[in-house]
Amino acid sequence: MARIADVIALTDEEEAELKRRVSSPRTSKRDHIRAQIILNRSEGVPQHEITKKLGLSIGCVNKWSQRFERDGLDGLVDKKGRGRKSSISLKKAQTVIDKVTQPIKPFKRWSTRKMAAHAGVSHATVHRIWKKNELKPHLTKTFKVSNDPRFVSKFWDIIGLYLNPPDKALVLCCDEKSQCQALERTQPSLPLGMDGYIKTITHDYKRHGTITLFAALNYLDGKIISRTEDKHSHVEWLRFLKQIKRETDDTIEIHIIADNYSTHKHEKVRAWFERNPRFKLHFTPTGSSWMNLVERFFRDISEECIRHGSFSSVKDLVNDITDYLAIWNLRPRKYRWKAEGQKILEKINRAREKLGKTIYST
Repeated sequence: MARIADVIALTDEEEAELKRRVSSPRTSKRDHIRAQIILNRSEGVPQHEITKKLGLSIGCVNKWSQRFERDGLDGLVDKKGRGRKSSISLKKAQTVIDKVTQPIKPFKRWSTRKMAAHAGVSHATVHRIWKKNELKPHLTKTFKVSNDPRFVSKFWDIIGLYLNPPDKALVLCCDEKSQCQALERTQPSLPLGMDGYIKTITHDYKRHGTITLFAALNYLDGKIISRTEDKHSHVEWLRFLKQIKRETDDTIEIHIIADNYSTHKHEKVRAWFERNPRFKLHFTPTGSSWMNLVERFFRDISEECIRHGSFSSVKDLVNDITDYLAIWNLRPRKYRWKAEGQKILEKINRAREKLGKTIYST
């Protein structure tokens, strides 16, 4: 008669962890099996039944049972240096790492399969090596280092408005979102389903035209002053500035933050600012539109209102934008600048060092 093994006693924490390993889809196969062995032993299941149930040998069941009884959960972890040795040479592994930034012509980046063919290993091996060394050649981030000779002074001017807004004044982050397209999808969209079905839209469309959205974000309360136009020349920009003048208290200063677009610097625009001294114009550094917080609003309205819509005319697009802005201004969303200016400059300096350019003086 087969000997009945002793029942393994588990603490509440050990039992919860073992059950988690059994139910989790991310648990490796070996950890899943080892957890099942211990749970079955804790329930008093005979060893010969465990072997039949899990398709294991008596020796395997005994091994992990004894290790758990001796070391607890730590006993179910493989010791360092155990297991199958790597089947690829160190030279090949080093090639997979070293060549990751040097794709063969005319390709501009590696895929796991192209690297596998080049290094003479499997694509799974390439994936494993890249993952272990945190190499991600499939990802690309965009950047822009400003070459504005007055970067530092403009930078601190904008940061100062955000971190220490002047008393009895408005700080308005202004810009235009051009080329807002009134796209009509060629077929109706299929809606999001409750069973995991993803909403669909057709890839093709009819293009009915574009409009430009002018927006001024009030940094203090998040409200938007807006205007839609067919174009975005200095004429339309001046009309927007005059609208801001009409819709704000004429006893307070208005600080306008804008980028270096030529429309904002037109001689007629400059003349208008000279005639309206309570309006102060602050330019972001060249190539640094990320400092203008209205860009953050443009991302929101694009994602929530424009990009995923289907519009039968430009008028429909304008109506949806108008409705969106009306709801926004009822419960405005504030954007707050929290990043430390000095840390940003240090990061930019590091980027310029890598690019081999002159470092900004701080």
